[in-house]
Amino acid sequence: MTLPLSAPLLDSALELPLVRKGKVRDVYAVGDQHLLIVATDRISAFDYVLGSGIPDKGRILTAMSLFWFARVEGLVRHHLVSTELADFPVEARRDDLVGRTMLVHRSEPFPVECVARGYLSGSGWKDYQQSGTVCGIPLPAGLRESDRLPSPIFTPATKAASGHDENISEADASRAIGADRVARLRELTLAIYARASAHAAQCGIILADTKFEFGGLRTAGAGAEEIILIDEILTPDSSRFWPADTYAPGGPQASFDKQFVRDHLEAIRWDKRPPVPALPDDVIVRTRAKYLEALQRLTGRGLS
Repeated sequence: MTLPLSAPLLDSALELPLVRKGKVRDVYAVGDQHLLIVATDRISAFDYVLGSGIPDKGRILTAMSLFWFARVEGLVRHHLVSTELADFPVEARRDDLVGRTMLVHRSEPFPVECVARGYLSGSGWKDYQQSGTVCGIPLPAGLRESDRLPSPIFTPATKAASGHDENISEADASRAIGADRVARLRELTLAIYARASAHAAQCGIILADTKFEFGGLRTAGAGAEEIILIDEILTPDSSRFWPADTYAPGGPQASFDKQFVRDHLEAIRWDKRPPVPALPDDVIVRTRAKYLEALQRLTGRGLS
């Protein structure tokens, strides 16, 4: 099968100070007050970045984040400053960065992932099977995998530099960053989840769970810390989106994510150690189509 797509952008390689190179995003310093975040087309599975990218994946993730940033206005301030090339440093004014790059406020990220769960899945389901709780929160007995929870819950996690994040209790999170901050993060996380899940439901999609990152921002002349929403939000890389018309609790659900990639890697019996494999064209095409479908259904528009 011939891949009828442009080559993926796997490395932005900008001549700017590199702050962090994540599994998907390259983050650069722009002076002391701003960062430039480039969403590449890299894709990871089982904690490794694979040898193939998904064309336009970074643009899709960025478009979804921009859509959601606009929809959470009034709930929380976010870090976005601009997506216009003219506002970027001259080193980043490249056509291949259009639609995948954000100039943002530089904040101090909190070392805690803020997870909202409305359904019992993933690591939450594993915790529940072992203890009947998720992050120390008791849940009713007899729940099945993918069941809707009585009400959404806030379940923090540590932010791992590599490997999987680890679920922690609110008490653990409070010891790490302070109880007042955790209380505010819980409030913001559940408010954003409520607004986003209501919109997704109108689009025929269940937002099973999602994770957010927040940071502390101190502006010149202001003594108080302002908590702002950072990183990406409500994309298939950070959320479980399930089609509502096929939802059937009692097992895993179809999802708008990289499941085609995981299924392929399991089928070829990769041992989940280097060297990492490349992906065949059909897996790349189907994965891209799933990400694009999520964008189109949730935002009502595709890539421009």
